Amino acid sequence: MNSAKLRIAIVRLSALGDIVNTAVALQIVHKYYPNAQIDWYVEEVFAPILLDHPLVHEVISVPIKRIKKTKSFQLLRKSIRNLRSREGYDQIIDAQGLLKSAIVASLIKGKVHGFDRNSIREKLATSFYDTTSAIPYEMNVIKRNVLVIAEGLHIPYNENDILQKEPLFPQKERPSELKEGKNIACVIGASWPSKCYPKEHFATLCDALPYPTYLIWGSEAERLDAQWICEHSSNALLAPKMSLGELVNFISHCDLIIGNDTGPTHIAWAMNRPSITLFGPTNERMIYPTAINIGIKSPSDVNILKIDRHDFSIRHIPPETISRKAKELL
Repeated sequence: MNSAKLRIAIVRLSALGDIVNTAVALQIVHKYYPNAQIDWYVEEVFAPILLDHPLVHEVISVPIKRIKKTKSFQLLRKSIRNLRSREGYDQIIDAQGLLKSAIVASLIKGKVHGFDRNSIREKLATSFYDTTSAIPYEMNVIKRNVLVIAEGLHIPYNENDILQKEPLFPQKERPSELKEGKNIACVIGASWPSKCYPKEHFATLCDALPYPTYLIWGSEAERLDAQWICEHSSNALLAPKMSLGELVNFISHCDLIIGNDTGPTHIAWAMNRPSITLFGPTNERMIYPTAINIGIKSPSDVNILKIDRHDFSIRHIPPETISRKAKELL
């Protein structure tokens, strides 16, 4: 491929953690195709994290959730028309592998590459691809994301491209809310209740940590839980309400992030900050472990092909185990 003319579309619509864990591919693509133009198609609610990214030419918001919520045929028709009217690409890559992402990719002009039938949850999606990659679903998610993009663009896979990454998103000045010296952040929410470490345990953990600990929240329910933790721990502080860009910057200035298996926790790895990710119904497949980015798994067994959302074993991780690992990382 001629990088001087290469136009690439990455389709990774959601969720936040998946987008964060795919963004490392931007650096890898530009390493091999420095003049390539990369557009990213994303669910509109997550678009802000990619806006003004130096390696993304254009962020295209796709309002799938709003279409589902409003059931607006007019909005659906407008979105399809917008996708079909865009200039064609040399390569389109569906890095998500769901039916919705495959349909979006198929509406854009250009050849589409994705996962093959044995590497994907929604097998019907493969009928929209021109070429596919055989990448086991059980593989580490970050490596999967990189491989499907690398193979689609005929780029050699090199583990060091991941291990030696630069921070994946722009970093700005230190937020004024952070205290002088070292600071810790805890991400208390997640997409499923069974992925959430109990607030009572978080209160115990905060008291055991050696530095001020900010509680990151995203919804009103999470804010109330964070407020409860603050009332039951003298070392817990309520983080401010933040946009996605502010969240990335806040985390990038913390000395340690501890949290559930969810997007804000994964941002720590993306920004090369130390982190501890807590796992109950999921496992370490969801992170890229390094010397400063580790996972602590509950005692339960996980079948990644059939996740048990009723597995609340995360509550059995002792706060003392987490605080001991935290002090080692600090």
